Amino acid sequence: MSDDPVLRVERELGLFLRRARAASAGLARTVHPDLDASAYLLLATVARTPGTRASDLADLLGVGRGTMSRQVARLERLGLLARSADPSDSRSQPLALTGEGERRLAHARTGRQEYMRRSLDAWQADELTQLADLLARLNEDLVRAAPPTSGGGDGL
Repeated sequence: MSDDPVLRVERELGLFLRRARAASAGLARTVHPDLDASAYLLLATVARTPGTRASDLADLLGVGRGTMSRQVARLERLGLLARSADPSDSRSQPLALTGEGERRLAHARTGRQEYMRRSLDAWQADELTQLADLLARLNEDLVRAAPPTSGGGDGL
């Protein structure tokens, strides 16, 4: 194993991301057994920004509009998400969680937060603050250093 700190960060982040993906998949299934991890992210984003449009979500999450349209349609069929008519723009269809979507997302969030609290129970408050600060800095630096993309990815 290398002692290079950058390689250690890369290795630990890789492991963390694999575990996070697995946890996200399980979390999505607590919302609905037919959901994948990307659908949970979409629901959580709509919950934070009700009234957003599918095209805005696609841009925000860095996926193609076709991919987003399929995800939104699937969540509508499951009764978790609804589109409404925008009186000021007939082409726009703002999105919002349904009552069932809100209920299921809240239940999943509670479980996720309990899991995080159990996982971090032995950590001191100042360690958690430092970790949060360092992760925020890492996220900012990753965005700043990322190569420009067209935003038309297919990652959702």
